[in-house]
Amino acid sequence: MITIYHNPRCRKSREGLEILKQSNKEFEIVKYLDNQLNREQLQSIITKLSIKPIDLIRKNEAIWKSDYKGKALADKDIIEAMVAYPKLIERPIVINENKAVVGRPPESILEIF
Repeated sequence: MITIYHNPRCRKSREGLEILKQSNKEFEIVKYLDNQLNREQLQSIITKLSIKPIDLIRKNEAIWKSDYKGKALADKDIIEAMVAYPKLIERPIVINENKAVVGRPPESILEIF
């Protein structure tokens, strides 16, 4: 089953959702701002993405700039920031079994079908 971690207010996330709808594949939508991810879920996603936690951060968000930017943070600290402030999580994230991709650009979602 394909899962999209989606923010309906984000244009790129909506475009990614549209790609999934057009694929005719079965998928589920997780609105991660409404259903916040815990530390273990985020760690699992980061592992599937094969990236460092910092690469999943939206660095232009005000909370990142005011509270975290320029500080020496361990990976666990970055994950905790995303748990506390899910708006910091880059989107959309699409997972298909053990493959995952951040849908930026949205067409990159096609890589995991």
